[in-house]
Amino acid sequence: MNTTTAPIWQPSARRIAGTRLTAFAKAAGKRWNRRLASADFLTLHAWSIEHPEEFWASVWEFGEVRGEMGRTVVIDREKMPGAQWFPEAQLNFAENLLRRRDDGDALVFWGEDKVKGRASHAELYRAVAQTAAALRAMGVVKGDRVAAYLPNQPAAVVAMLATASIGAIFSSASPDFGVQGVVDRFGQIEPKLLLFACDGYLYNGKTIDCLGKVAEIAARMPSLERVVVVSYAGNAAGGGGDIAAVKHGVSLTDFLAPFVDEREIRFERLPFNHPLYIMYSSGTTGVPKCIVHCAGGVLLQHIKEHQLQSDVHPDDRLFYFTTCGWMMWNWLVSALASGATLLLYDGSPFVGRGSVLFDYADAERMTHFGTSAKFIDAIAKIELKPRQTHKLEHVRAVFSTGSPLVAEGFDYVYANIKQDILLASVSGGTDIISCFVIGNPNGPVHRGEIQCAGLGMSVEVFNDEGRPVRGEKGELVCTRSFPVMPIGFWKDADGAKYRTAYFERFDNIWCPHSGFIIYGRSDATLNPGGVRIGTAEIYRQVEKLHEVVESIVVGQDWPPGNSGDVRVVLFVKLRDGLALDDVLEKRIKAVIKDNTTPRHVPAKILQVADIPRTKSGKIVELAVRNVVHDAAVKNLEALANPEALEYFRARVELKS
Repeated sequence: MNTTTAPIWQPSARRIAGTRLTAFAKAAGKRWNRRLASADFLTLHAWSIEHPEEFWASVWEFGEVRGEMGRTVVIDREKMPGAQWFPEAQLNFAENLLRRRDDGDALVFWGEDKVKGRASHAELYRAVAQTAAALRAMGVVKGDRVAAYLPNQPAAVVAMLATASIGAIFSSASPDFGVQGVVDRFGQIEPKLLLFACDGYLYNGKTIDCLGKVAEIAARMPSLERVVVVSYAGNAAGGGGDIAAVKHGVSLTDFLAPFVDEREIRFERLPFNHPLYIMYSSGTTGVPKCIVHCAGGVLLQHIKEHQLQSDVHPDDRLFYFTTCGWMMWNWLVSALASGATLLLYDGSPFVGRGSVLFDYADAERMTHFGTSAKFIDAIAKIELKPRQTHKLEHVRAVFSTGSPLVAEGFDYVYANIKQDILLASVSGGTDIISCFVIGNPNGPVHRGEIQCAGLGMSVEVFNDEGRPVRGEKGELVCTRSFPVMPIGFWKDADGAKYRTAYFERFDNIWCPHSGFIIYGRSDATLNPGGVRIGTAEIYRQVEKLHEVVESIVVGQDWPPGNSGDVRVVLFVKLRDGLALDDVLEKRIKAVIKDNTTPRHVPAKILQVADIPRTKSGKIVELAVRNVVHDAAVKNLEALANPEALEYFRARVELKS
């Protein structure tokens, strides 16, 4: 906790008394005969780390998890990797998210300002029952992979829950991904079904057709037995696409037709460690790594983060601006396990000059508003003042992630959105499908700061020598095991890739190479607009072009001095005698956009005569980034051609 400055917000005693965190502390204190009810957060956090068996059993009980917990919470808890959480437990993830069957809202959906819909808990249950029956009929069983190429819409939620009910493994990507980006991901896991590929999506008032991409993806993935196409963009545009060109294509209506009378779901209760999701790394070294997450770990971690650290109550209405290609979608959907309503949104957040999400908040009594630091920065720059134009009377919390929220962002939220709210800047990632550092509804908020480490997460900051530090920059690490650690990478039978990714730098300490460094970036991962992307995905596309010999891409802090965001800058070395002109620049941007996502497209493309590399041949992104920012370059002696760094220094093109 910051003791040198006054908090920008502090919860009232009445508010603290009513939080789920307070109720949890009382229940856990009584359960284990400990003085937790009146303890401050640091004491509660220390207990969660020193007595993980008590803490995680309490999360299971407080969250009323459906399933058998067993007597043992953890075996070999000090091993990373190697700890076994809840080895005797049996549960089903979908069963825990579908516990309600009443007429209250389960899902509300806005497709920009063109499409609106909602489904009750009872309607959601029936939709999942029909879809699960259709999956079983085509032979999907536990352990099979089911993939979705969908916007953040109800069909994606239904697809995931139906998959999980069977014990199959779900994986998703956003429809703004290009064909190669999808094949790079789904091609590795060989799904039986590309379940619910959309015909298109909405963005900034436009309808973007996807059927051509879906047809090409289907043609390039021989494992697929069925491609179920959801009519969404066609409906929004007043028409519909032709799915005849899609190999194994069938409409959602036809896929479900034999099962419209299905009303019950047969939930497969499986071990705690049974695979639930396959997520993807940013693709920093070759194709993205396939990260496998288990059902029990995801469920417990998300219950903890929703109820204890976000104060989500039954009937709260939770929104997060996300796509199905980002782990915040998985995080959002889990709120069904806490009895909340999900407010889903597809499209640009800047419809109506940035007001559409606040329109949504008022219309649907939103209680939790989740967004990115980039969005907050953008609406601050256009001087949007939702506090003057909207009531926002039900909003109790604003969440920000994707990149650090700078101090001025905190000022803007409290001055122009709402004063009496919890503003929680949070950070975690795909590797844990959750957060390392997060909010505390019972604690004060200090401008520019993340409130605390997550309960049960032994978070520290290490310097380059592997020593804990405070008050200086370093590498965020986790020193003890936790239930939502990935169970491994797909097709990594001996665990070698998994150990290299997370445990190679510090023995028995979680330290992902992709990084969770709050100040600064890992040199092979970019976060433009808070969206984490890997440089290798850009290289694979650029270097297809005959004119390009080699390239290097970095994130430049932009605008200068703003640590909250970066822009992507691509440097290219061309064949002898060639010069970068407008035509080639447009081709480079087009090939990147068509095969990855629009977020991968560089803001600047510049030509250089050479690219620095190590003596082993590895290009050095971090060194180039340092030169671009006029910072010192370490380990020059390791470079085979250090003189090449001068091609990147003081480039006038990077001043605007």
